[in-house]
Amino acid sequence: MWSDAEAPGLDEIETLAIAARDSLPESYARAAQGVGLRVEDFAPEHILEEVGAPDPFSLTGLYDGVPLTEKSVMDQPTGPDTIWLFRRAILDEWADRGNVTLGDLVAHVFVHELAHHFGWSDERIAEIGRWWDYD
Repeated sequence: MWSDAEAPGLDEIETLAIAARDSLPESYARAAQGVGLRVEDFAPEHILEEVGAPDPFSLTGLYDGVPLTEKSVMDQPTGPDTIWLFRRAILDEWADRGNVTLGDLVAHVFVHELAHHFGWSDERIAEIGRWWDYD
């Protein structure tokens, strides 16, 4: 039955993230349109080192940019703000949980990283929704 099944690929994860972005309230969706989206199997080694991640499966997503709360018209752009999603780590967490749809997990990771774009800290995000406590 499962012998010909394949894990969702990079394109499917991207499609789920875009669907999450498109379902945001208008004010957030408009701002999210200006943030790039990049889906890779794993975080590159330099990113894992920068964030102190112990292994590639421990990082499901990352916001790479300057939060809106820290931007200035005097800043010189260094590159586009980007949300990275890491497919293999997301699939690993999805399989471990067993109690959430893949679409919901991708949406959660995407929105978490988008919250960093808006200048929210991990602590502030945790106050709003303690995703890891959900059963």
